[in-house]
Amino acid sequence: EVKLVESGGGLVQAGGSLRLSCATSGFTFDDYAIGWFRQAPGKEREGISCISSSDGRTFYADSVKGRFTISSDNAKNTVYLQMSSLKPEDTAVYYCAADLVGCFESIVAAGLYDHWGQGTQVTVSS
Repeated sequence: EVKLVESGGGLVQAGGSLRLSCATSGFTFDDYAIGWFRQAPGKEREGISCISSSDGRTFYADSVKGRFTISSDNAKNTVYLQMSSLKPEDTAVYYCAADLVGCFESIVAAGLYDHWGQGTQVTVSS
């Protein structure tokens, strides 16, 4: 069974940092790209980053570029999203997802990922 579990969310002040984790199981980690998505209340889901451990490819949406860093620990089958300089507009439920196609902007933007976690809430106070 494919499983993705996010953790690390919480409440942080603007300008602060958080590190999200996406622990995966049930599939060959190296074969999949892992993406991070977020959805704020009343807004559409946004694809913000992805990583492909097989070739090192990464992608960041403009909204998080320079502030967020994605990384993977292949030994732990876990992907991390280090979030810095957080803003109130970063408040959302953050999801990780896995896809066989790879880490591509078009795939992340369209949210065309096969397997999803349950999400973790990130709240940034002003």
